[in-house]
Amino acid sequence: MPGLRVHITGSALAGAAYAVAAWQIGGMPPSTCILGGVLCVLAGMLPDLDSGEEDSLRESIGFAAAVVPLLMIHRLQQAGLSLEAIVLAGAGLYLAVRYGAAWLVSKYSVQRGMLHSLPAAAVAGQVAFLSFSTEEPIHRYFVASSVVLGFLMHLVLDEIWSVKEGQFGPKFKTSFGTAMKFYGPEAWSNLLSYVLVVALGVLSATDAHWSEKTLPARQYVRQQMEQAARSMPSTPAPWNYRR
Repeated sequence: MPGLRVHITGSALAGAAYAVAAWQIGGMPPSTCILGGVLCVLAGMLPDLDSGEEDSLRESIGFAAAVVPLLMIHRLQQAGLSLEAIVLAGAGLYLAVRYGAAWLVSKYSVQRGMLHSLPAAAVAGQVAFLSFSTEEPIHRYFVASSVVLGFLMHLVLDEIWSVKEGQFGPKFKTSFGTAMKFYGPEAWSNLLSYVLVVALGVLSATDAHWSEKTLPARQYVRQQMEQAARSMPSTPAPWNYRR
């Protein structure tokens, strides 16, 4: 089974290639491309949450706990929260992911379970899509697909390392087929995975429809605010006032 370094390297190469292609071919802003590449690397570590290794769990959960609140900033601003409320919400999200999610994974996950599956990749992409809110819908799709790409790279590398060269050709290990799968041996984890896929899919589709429907109105409001800011006379500094 490939180690953490192999997974990080593979997802980093895939993320870099995807980011460069989005920048050169898709005209994506460099900052968005870099964000997608970084999230691709992070997603490449997520399936190993079920490995049972404390280092992998700590690193993956730590990165996720730091990134998720940052992705949520714009959405929290859209909700009309004050700066103080956004800081408190971000801290709450960090604690929930860092300790709540870590406890759930360590207690209920099994090695090569449904965290190593195609439905889990879909769930990771949908969570990224719902977390990241921006005025440009294509940016959300790029960020979410970057997470899916990194997750899939992990699964592909696991399957590649499950094949070794034998005396009479390729020889498959017992772990072959346990990563790129649609279901696992436990019925409850399969059911939970597909419930999450469907529920998050409905939420993502609804949110995407609402965002694209209200995009012209939000762009108009932003333009009006920018024009008003440019037309307002600049106020002289207090030390320029004459008595």
